[in-house]
Amino acid sequence: MSDLSKYRNIGIFAHVDAGKTTTTERILKLTGQIHKTGEVHDGESTTDFMEQEAERGITIQSAAVSCFWKDHRLNVIDTPGHVDFTVEVYRSLKVLDGGVGVFCGSGGVEPQSETNWRYANESEVARIIFVNKLDRMGADFLRVVKQTEDVLAANPLVMVLPIGIEEDFVGIVDLLTRKAHIWDDSGLPENFVITDVPEDMVDLVEEWREKLIETAVEQDDDIMEAYMEGEEPSMEDIKMCIRKGTRTMDFFPTYCGSAFKNKGVQNILDAVIDYLPSPDEVDPQPLTDEEGEPTGKFAVVSTTESFKALAFKISDDRFGALTFVRIYSGTLKKGDTILNAATGKTERIGRMCEMQADERKELASAQAGDIIAIVGMKSNVQTGHTLCDPKDPIILEAMVFPVPVISISVSPKDKGSTEKMGIAIGKMVAEDPTFKVETDQDSGETILSGMGELHLDIKVDILKRTYGVDLEVGQPQVAYRETITAEVDDSYTHKKQSGGSGQFGKIDYKIKPGEPGTGFVFTSTVVGGNVPKEFFPAIEKGFQSMMETGTLAGFPVLDVEIEVYDGGFHAVDSSAIAFEIAAKGAFRQSIPKASPQLIEPIMAVDVFTPDDHVGDVIGDLNRRRGMIKDQEAGVTGVRIKADVPLSEMFGYIGSLRTMTSGRGQFSMEFAHYLPCPNSVAEKVIEEERARKAAKNK
Repeated sequence: MSDLSKYRNIGIFAHVDAGKTTTTERILKLTGQIHKTGEVHDGESTTDFMEQEAERGITIQSAAVSCFWKDHRLNVIDTPGHVDFTVEVYRSLKVLDGGVGVFCGSGGVEPQSETNWRYANESEVARIIFVNKLDRMGADFLRVVKQTEDVLAANPLVMVLPIGIEEDFVGIVDLLTRKAHIWDDSGLPENFVITDVPEDMVDLVEEWREKLIETAVEQDDDIMEAYMEGEEPSMEDIKMCIRKGTRTMDFFPTYCGSAFKNKGVQNILDAVIDYLPSPDEVDPQPLTDEEGEPTGKFAVVSTTESFKALAFKISDDRFGALTFVRIYSGTLKKGDTILNAATGKTERIGRMCEMQADERKELASAQAGDIIAIVGMKSNVQTGHTLCDPKDPIILEAMVFPVPVISISVSPKDKGSTEKMGIAIGKMVAEDPTFKVETDQDSGETILSGMGELHLDIKVDILKRTYGVDLEVGQPQVAYRETITAEVDDSYTHKKQSGGSGQFGKIDYKIKPGEPGTGFVFTSTVVGGNVPKEFFPAIEKGFQSMMETGTLAGFPVLDVEIEVYDGGFHAVDSSAIAFEIAAKGAFRQSIPKASPQLIEPIMAVDVFTPDDHVGDVIGDLNRRRGMIKDQEAGVTGVRIKADVPLSEMFGYIGSLRTMTSGRGQFSMEFAHYLPCPNSVAEKVIEEERARKAAKNK
């Protein structure tokens, strides 16, 4: 078996266009995995292998590659930067032990970097920072370092300083060794020389080196005491302190370079090995019971423990269905039987492979710390399911995915493709937990829901090209919801007599607005047996089933509390079904009395604009019913944060580009629901009723 201390499972994540995929490509070239570097702008990079990725020059799905550097095995995952695909970043971080956060030398900390950094903090993933593109106009390493402190509240530990900036950027000074690494103009990563620090940088290097050592030695009291008494710590001691602080996320070793020009990537690889944790140094994953409650036990990373693994991604490629799995403990061999803890089904493992983006290498066995793909699993595995030894069933902490906020209706252009579309969408839903499909009960239309316009645009494109299904696409629909604003105390009796035993159920209840985000809360305070306890679940089921369709326009209802406090029953005629029907009738009767209200999804929008267009951008956001929350001036422009209703944000990228001469950028994610203004609500309700009436004809 391999030595776990020689493993590094890392992810590369950043804002759009900061250079993640280019950095990954350089790592593969340097480690000898590929012989020719493919460029993103030519659509030839190794990890962006989908047609849509090559064309658009963006990463859509995370891709895994393995390589070796200085006797260590690196499993690298290249993740997307676009906010519509953040789920790919989230689920990758969930199974990684360390990460490289890439920031653009001129753009600095951009909106999406913040979201990804927050996910990494939540997943407690140790990171190093790589400030890329230092050869670009407006690049400034120390400004980006300052931004990581101010915007991300991170503690960057500067390990290198750049020699020259913008077009004069030629290399870096390693602060620990006090040596300069200078590359020539050949563009080859191996063509560099190690020399003394340039004279004009000596004082600066000493100043930053002192900061570096002072921060590092705080990790060890003995070394710190010796340092305070004037004793310089050894290189081994400093590295040990940096490793310890990186692992506990007290600070983040910070490097710089230009991946595109092949400058500074070796230092990143060395830092991954020197400072990022191996699988057995990371706090083990907590185990939970079936309800998701922690059991107090952990999946200790060890090859001697029983088999435990997490399926973190499902993908369908030309060879069949692949389940990407991170093994936390134990070993897995071809022919072993494993249990899917979520479905309770067991299954025999046929083929396993190590992925190199879209290439694969067959494996006979795998062990704790490995990230592998299992081919053709049958037991209905989904993202976030736990796979384990049937003799030792456990559940690893589950993944929580954001709820889709935007929908479109689709129908195949030719009727013969309906079945083909159904099969294709089924596969796509299994691959992406933020992509949902449902059939509109009234119209029979297929409704696709996702995280944003780009997300759905790409899904339609994949259906067309990969699965050969041409679609008619409807207008994007906003996920409106309904809620109530007043409390109602009411009573409802369901009585039916039709020869033989009848049906009888009476309930007295209160319906009131719940706290935002609580959904549906049901309590029963009946005393004295007026409604026997065995009927409570039926009453709750009746109320809950009605939450799917509100009384204003038929949108789902959110945040309602229902308390049943009294009622009546009949010894013969009362049954669970009678009380369930009573609850449904009660809901229909009382919700219109509780001042129902339409609520709409509000998006947290983060816009970057050059200084000279700030007024236009703010004016435009105000016209879109936006609430400006914050403005922050940077060197290259201003970031504006606002809360804006999703219904006003369709096609926003086009308007922003027009206003800012193509230089503006924005990202948005769902924040919360808020009441619609009356004028908007009336229009939406009218349109929804008209749509349903037209369908019913």
